[in-house]
Amino acid sequence: MSTMVLIELAVKPESVDDMKTLMKELLPDTRAYDGCQSVDFYDNTETKGNMVLYEIWDSRAHQERYLQWRSETGTLAPLQALVTAPPKIQYFDKVDA
Repeated sequence: MSTMVLIELAVKPESVDDMKTLMKELLPDTRAYDGCQSVDFYDNTETKGNMVLYEIWDSRAHQERYLQWRSETGTLAPLQALVTAPPKIQYFDKVDA
C-alpha cells in the first residue's frame, strides 16, 4: 500500500514567490527519487504563506530516506530560511475502502 504525506509549510508572506521558485527547482529531483509516485505543491488561497506539499510514496520508509538525502545534501537549508516554523509532516496509509 502507498503512503500519502502531507507537509504543511508556514512560509514568510514576503517569501512566497521565493518558495515557489525553490520548489520548481527541487521537485523534479523529488519526483525522480526512488519510491516517489507523485508530489504536488499547493498555495492556500485564503491564508498567505500557508503552503502544502501533497506526496504519494511507495512507503513511509521511502519518504524518510528521501528526507535524509535532502538533509545530507544541504538542500533543506534554503527552505528553512523561508519559513516561520518547522514543517508539519503527517503520514497517512491508504485505506482499502
